[in-house]
Amino acid sequence: MNTSNKQILLVGNPNVGKSTIFNILCNKKQKTGNYAGVTVASHTGHYDYQGEQVEIVDLPGSYSVYPTSEDEAIFSKFLIEERTTYTGVVYILEALSIKRGLLLFQQIQDLGIPILLIVNQIDQAERRGVKIDIEELARELNVTVLAANAKKNQGMEELREEIYRNNFTVSETVSFDIPTEHKGLVFKILEQYEEENQYKIWTLLASDVYLGKLETVHDQLNNDEVKCLVPKRLQTQETIRRYQHIDRIIANVLSKKPDLKELITEKLDRVLVHKFWGYVVFGILLMIIFQSVFFLAEYPMNWIADFFLWLSGFANANLPAGPINSLLANGIIPGVGGIVVFAPQIGILLYFLYLLEDSGYMSRVIFLMDRFLRPFGLNGKSIVPLVSGTACAIPAVMSTRNIENVKERLITILVTPFMTCSARLPVYSIIIGLIIPNKFFLGISYKALALMAMYFIGFFTSLAASFILKKIIKSKGNSFLVMDLPSYKMPLFGYDFKIVLGKVWEFVTGAGKIIFLFSIVIWFFSYIGPKQNPDEFVATDVKLEQSYLAQMGKSIEPAIAPLGYDWKMGVGILTSFVAREVFVGTMSTLYSLDEEAPEGTIIDKMRSDVKPNGEKVFSFATGVSILLFYAFAMQCISTVAVVYRETKSWKWTVAQLVGMSGLAYIASLIVYQILK
Repeated sequence: MNTSNKQILLVGNPNVGKSTIFNILCNKKQKTGNYAGVTVASHTGHYDYQGEQVEIVDLPGSYSVYPTSEDEAIFSKFLIEERTTYTGVVYILEALSIKRGLLLFQQIQDLGIPILLIVNQIDQAERRGVKIDIEELARELNVTVLAANAKKNQGMEELREEIYRNNFTVSETVSFDIPTEHKGLVFKILEQYEEENQYKIWTLLASDVYLGKLETVHDQLNNDEVKCLVPKRLQTQETIRRYQHIDRIIANVLSKKPDLKELITEKLDRVLVHKFWGYVVFGILLMIIFQSVFFLAEYPMNWIADFFLWLSGFANANLPAGPINSLLANGIIPGVGGIVVFAPQIGILLYFLYLLEDSGYMSRVIFLMDRFLRPFGLNGKSIVPLVSGTACAIPAVMSTRNIENVKERLITILVTPFMTCSARLPVYSIIIGLIIPNKFFLGISYKALALMAMYFIGFFTSLAASFILKKIIKSKGNSFLVMDLPSYKMPLFGYDFKIVLGKVWEFVTGAGKIIFLFSIVIWFFSYIGPKQNPDEFVATDVKLEQSYLAQMGKSIEPAIAPLGYDWKMGVGILTSFVAREVFVGTMSTLYSLDEEAPEGTIIDKMRSDVKPNGEKVFSFATGVSILLFYAFAMQCISTVAVVYRETKSWKWTVAQLVGMSGLAYIASLIVYQILK
């Protein structure tokens, strides 16, 4: 039985292992990454220790209490405004970046917040010849200090014990002495607001927004002295003084072996961030990934397809003839199986991306892409949501919160849905399988090249849209990219594999629920049709072509026929507005319900389907048209919702929806008319 409850904040710079520690403490599976912006909102979890329940809040990473982006603002606001709700702060310091990390640590300490310090990734420091005197660091900072290696679960049990014992220290001294010329003003405000902490008042003077309940003293105080202050200048003044103090601490606690050979990180970076070879290596890595998506996934996909084919046949053979038999054998099982079969491809793609993140390479991609993206109105940080968009646009749009410039953030939000997400992958895979021959060029399959082309189409379309939006959206202020390139690390293959399994399961269960529902709806309207005689209310078990579903699909054929689509594809496009992957489930269900379709997998049935004139329904022209439609169309209601939530603007949300859908229709129309 729990005897007490406490709330603890996990705080630190980006990419120091906060989310990894959160996962271990709370037994969660939140994915970490080697770039800023992975945690874009606070995550909450719980664990029990010796009869006590502890709530852990993982806040977004920040370099300072002065926010420059929305995710840092979440951190600062929670840290100060929620002070009465949490017990203390567990501050994570990366062993190789102690100097940088101590700036924020001392700011929190000077705010009078109880704090406990963890030096994480201590093994990385030792490998590079850096020795940290933990005991001396604890004396210098007057705080409990733990050494840890979170990814190997080292130091985590000690952390639970220190939290249980409430070993959070409130410093009796301050490390930053307020400049003499501003002390009079600080004391005056202290009296006015009955505040005891001098440094908190200083932060209000030195910040523009988000700090404390006063929001900004500059607006609230009718004081000429306050109006004359320049916040950025005060922040710079504080930073310089703090680093002078931090340098003295570093000299006492840190030592480095002399004459170390050039680090492998520096050698690799000569190639991986090179202005020419860096792009070549990135292109080769992408090619390997897309080749693997088809090559490695082939056998498990065949096994899954055969299993659902057997399951459908088993249900058909063992259930009594009638509606239930038809619903299960021809509706639900083929519909769900049509999406589950693509789980191996999604898993392989995500696994490669997570390995690249874990190794530290993704930070190099951000750095590499910064100069490439600048002319299009974006910066290097925009590549984080763009790359994240290859998994799902929803968290990708949310990750734009770490982009400081408002204009660049809005542009990134509006163009990120062009990136090929995992929900598009089943659509691309099934269409590419239908229209692209199983041939090879220099050992690389045509299908892999086609899939890579679809990803590049999404990426370059997002750049083109960014360039146009750059001219439309007016905003003052220049941005710049400041970031740390972490050292390269050996990825934790097993840990990332577990994360991928969780993500694939989320995709299968999430998409499966939707497709399960739509399979029932589609089956119902395909099972019934207009009454055949006056005594019937409705005809049941009709041919697919005579069903209500066929009538509904044929009613929109005039609008989609110029794109090369028949009524079945029209139904698939309509249902996939809920989620793109529903298109595959819909087609699986429809072709299973079609008694004239031959036996076999969904691809076999779609490949053999012909029009009344004998032409293939899924010709090369039609296939390319579908690929382009799904490359551009905003076929995801959840993404529409998150775009509105992040922009707080119906104008931009509707403009994005109409613009992407219009582009999809026009591009599909043109390419079909040219290729048919």
